Amino acid sequence: MKTGESTQLQRVIGYFHGTIFLFSIIIGAGIFIAPKGVLKYTSLNVGVSLIIWAACAIVSMIAALSYAELGTTFPRSGAQFYFLKRSLGSIIAFFYLWISLFSTPAGLAARGLLLAGYILQPFFPGCFVPEMPKKCLALAILWCLGILNARGVKEVAWFQTVTTLVKMTVLCFISVTGIVLLTRGRKENLARFENAFDAEVPDALQIAEAFLQGLYAYSGWGVLVQIAGELKNPSENIYKCVVTALTLVAVIYLLVNISYLAVLTPKEIMSSDAVAVTWMNRVIPSMQWVISIGVSSSIFSSLNCTLFSSSRLLYVASQEHQLPFIFSTLNIHSCPVVAVILRLIFASIMIIPSDLILLINYVGFINWLELGLMMIGLLKLRYQEPNLHRPYRVRLPLVFGTMAMSLFLVLTPTIKSPTMSHIYAFLFIFSGLLFYLPFGHFNLNCTYFNKITCFLQLLLNVSPADDINDYISEEGR
Repeated sequence: MKTGESTQLQRVIGYFHGTIFLFSIIIGAGIFIAPKGVLKYTSLNVGVSLIIWAACAIVSMIAALSYAELGTTFPRSGAQFYFLKRSLGSIIAFFYLWISLFSTPAGLAARGLLLAGYILQPFFPGCFVPEMPKKCLALAILWCLGILNARGVKEVAWFQTVTTLVKMTVLCFISVTGIVLLTRGRKENLARFENAFDAEVPDALQIAEAFLQGLYAYSGWGVLVQIAGELKNPSENIYKCVVTALTLVAVIYLLVNISYLAVLTPKEIMSSDAVAVTWMNRVIPSMQWVISIGVSSSIFSSLNCTLFSSSRLLYVASQEHQLPFIFSTLNIHSCPVVAVILRLIFASIMIIPSDLILLINYVGFINWLELGLMMIGLLKLRYQEPNLHRPYRVRLPLVFGTMAMSLFLVLTPTIKSPTMSHIYAFLFIFSGLLFYLPFGHFNLNCTYFNKITCFLQLLLNVSPADDINDYISEEGR
């Protein structure tokens, strides 16, 4: 940070880098884990699984366009938290924060473990990667990304651009190879598509679970709302970036899944922990290490983008007095480094369990519950503040469609097949009251907090940010 500059997050991300951020966070672990999960919950029905992938693209586009109104109306980082507090009240905003404190690290842990598995797989040919080296490498990766984030948004944007080019090259190679194999007309490549719907048709519960798996691959489309305070002209760029990125991602995902199925049977996909590596081993075995590098860079950039954007939620929650003051301080590179460190600590703890499909279901369940709350808040604010400046207004049918999908994905598994994990999830959500009442509602303070804050400020060389209202300038609108 130069002398004389304000101590605030800086608006340096334009349309190009905004689209890159979307590519980075969406195209990550999902396309390499979720094909296995979608096939599992569609009873290995190839036709239904491809329909689920196409439907997930449509649902994600509708949800993202609905969500975009939040960032354009309130162009600040962590806009979703500020929006919930303004529309539904402090307690709902705190519940959202409480959920995020644990669900986001769960996603970071899942991607970190997957990335470590892909990096180590070539060193353990023909067998599973041992858990201990996988977890140690995942921890090292997460903390290295924390150091990169502490260097500021410009370094993060540069890193995202490079890794996105690598991942797009790999996915385009997989897609084109699959198309070539299909056009050659060999029976072994066409077999899965000639009898695509012959397998058992899944029921409503299985479809809901399959949607959660597929939508995990599209998760992250709300990242620009989370970093709206660092976007140039967010009122226009959020909408443009969402449409551009999600359209291209949908096409790539469908082609990649078709390519997987052109080479591997559904049972082979189910038995593989690294689908892309297994695919390459079947197509060009000598280049297996190349696909590992490409896949690793893909997940690496998604991890980095998630860590970057999620720290902004803690930053704005601190400014709104629902987290300790230290989380709204910035270092010399305009990074909320204390918020980044907290995310890393929680993610490191989440590394211990390593069932990826369970982690995906948990994260997906929570994300769609949160999105339903966002849509309720959007409708309420439309009614309460009809004259509020809204550069972009989403059409109401899209809002209601998003709410309906949210209810379907949250209620169907809970009602048709309730498990202890669902009960634990709801108990966990409401346990946030134990922290909200003393610290959020009654604003209890402790002299030890002040001492810890002073110590951390000196240790990490951070300082308070300027007034948030000065920061939301006309440029942001």
